[in-house]
This record gives sequence, structure tokens and C-alpha cells, in this order.
Amino acid sequence: QVQVVESGGGLVQPGGSLRLSCEASGSIFSIYAMGWYRQAPGKQRELVAAVTSGGSTNYADSVKGRFTISRGDAKNTVYLQMNSLKPEDTAVYYCNANVGIGPSGYDFWGQGTQVTVSS
Repeated sequence: QVQVVESGGGLVQPGGSLRLSCEASGSIFSIYAMGWYRQAPGKQRELVAAVTSGGSTNYADSVKGRFTISRGDAKNTVYLQMNSLKPEDTAVYYCNANVGIGPSGYDFWGQGTQVTVSS
């Protein structure tokens, strides 16, 4: 079993910063990629940023230049540094870990952490 736990959400004013953290634990042999997704009320869940085991990163156009994804030394942790936050960044942010089990990769999700950008 794999557990994914996020932390670091909260309320911040426009232009402010937040740092989200995520740790995957459990029966993990390898992690192919980890990423952050978000879902705003009435909208579909969307990719924010992801990083592969090789260190390649991918960002949504809406966050490029403002958000930075990074992996911890233990490789089972991932962080999302969010700067210059805007009200439209308000959403529940979910951490995803794509874990290798046998010959396949499986997605595991955290419970989500609320980010609210408001004055």
C-alpha cells in the first residue's frame, strides 16, 4: 500500500507565496514521477506541475515562471513553491505519485490541501 500526504496549503494574499510539500510512503520500489494537480470549484482537475525520476519537469502554461516543482533528496518527496499567487490559483491542490508496481505504473493521490488566494 502507498500513502501520499500533502501539507502547506492556506490563505494568502494576491502576490504572496506558499510552499506545498508531499511525501509518498509505503511499499514503494520505484517512483516514476510525482506531480501536483489542482481542482477549482466547478472545474476539472488539471495538471499544475510534474517531475520525473530523471528530473524532467513540466508546467501548466498558467503557472510557468511563478511556480517551481522540486524533489527532495529522498526522491519520495516533492515540493511546489508558488510565488506571485493570483486569485485564480485558488483550488484544492492534490499530490500525485506514479509508482512502479511490477511491470506497471500506478497513480496514488493525496487527500488534497486547500489554497486560497484572496485579499
